[in-house]
Amino acid sequence: MTLFKNGYLTGPLLGALWTFVIAVTVAVCMSFSTGEPFKPLLLLSLIWGAGLGLVSMYGRLPAALAGGVLLLAGVLDIGPVTVGEDVSGFSTLLAHLATAGFSALGTYVFTHDCPPGQLTRHQYEAAIIRFLTGFGYIFFTAIVVIPFYVMVMTSLKSQSELLRNPLDFSIDLSKGLDLLRSYQELFADFGFGGYLWTSFYVSVLTVFITLAFAIPGAYAVARLRFRGRAAFSRSILLIYMVPMIVLALPIYIGFSMAGLRNSVFGIVLIYPVTTIPVALYMLQGYFRGLPSEVEEAGLMDGLSRLMVIWKITLPLSLPALASVSLYVFMIAWNEFLLAFMLLDDPSKFTLTRGIASLNSSEIPRQHLMAGSVIATVPIMALFLGLERFMTKGLTAGSVKG
Repeated sequence: MTLFKNGYLTGPLLGALWTFVIAVTVAVCMSFSTGEPFKPLLLLSLIWGAGLGLVSMYGRLPAALAGGVLLLAGVLDIGPVTVGEDVSGFSTLLAHLATAGFSALGTYVFTHDCPPGQLTRHQYEAAIIRFLTGFGYIFFTAIVVIPFYVMVMTSLKSQSELLRNPLDFSIDLSKGLDLLRSYQELFADFGFGGYLWTSFYVSVLTVFITLAFAIPGAYAVARLRFRGRAAFSRSILLIYMVPMIVLALPIYIGFSMAGLRNSVFGIVLIYPVTTIPVALYMLQGYFRGLPSEVEEAGLMDGLSRLMVIWKITLPLSLPALASVSLYVFMIAWNEFLLAFMLLDDPSKFTLTRGIASLNSSEIPRQHLMAGSVIATVPIMALFLGLERFMTKGLTAGSVKG
């Protein structure tokens, strides 16, 4: 380990690894966004990166000059990224500029605190942590953004474009509103407006039914004393130990015998069964963390237990209620197995069931991707809109002194 705690080794090593990461990232991004061939070069990435790491230890100006040299090397086709013969000049320059800029900037950030020669433990660990942080940002952003980008770009393609080159994820903006033809056809020809509405009110009803049972149940477990309370508290999530696929056949048989299959009412009945346990578990932990002094003061002022819950506990629990509501809504919105098993009438399909009906060789792939985008965007918007409620602590200052 002492061997690695040396600026002459740590700097080039981090620079080489980082430059290769940037070369791969730039090549993938440019290929996806332009449809043109870009390829990272392992050996040249490591060589140029090692040079960047060695130079960046001497200051910001040497690092900037090294980045300029790397840009020139890319233009001369001896850089970390190589391009195909038919790539436009603008795309080529942009790729080399991004590779040189991000490689030089990142390498300087990682190694500017690493002097030549022996490093202290703090200097060595700080450089490693900064590198891992940068790599983590790129890696986790890629695994989230790339699938969504491919889904969106595919939904904007025509059938002829997909058949000509299914790996081309660039778009022609000159088409204007014609890019949205798949979305227009989904609503006009496949009834996706009905699927959206059904999923929306089924999810909202699931949230209200779940909260109606979970709030008093969680409060009882958290605040009241009764026989079997501890056992009940620990066994709330036992239902999740049984896979839903095991329960699918009994549910199907029971709903068929009761005449609830192929009905939205049956879906509204079964969805809360899958969400109430997790809502109970989440809320009981939050209720236990609330200051009991506030509730005791309400009881001493003559409020009943139900009024204490309504006027004191629930207002203080808005962050938890928002989190549970969002989580329950996402479960109901994205649920597929029960909807696929219980619904056969297209007029009663939920959104996930409707998307599954698009997975056919007779339906173009861009329609399936457009349906997936329609199912994903509302949940993303809802999460971003309620994120502040999930992190805001409304209990601060509720107890004086």
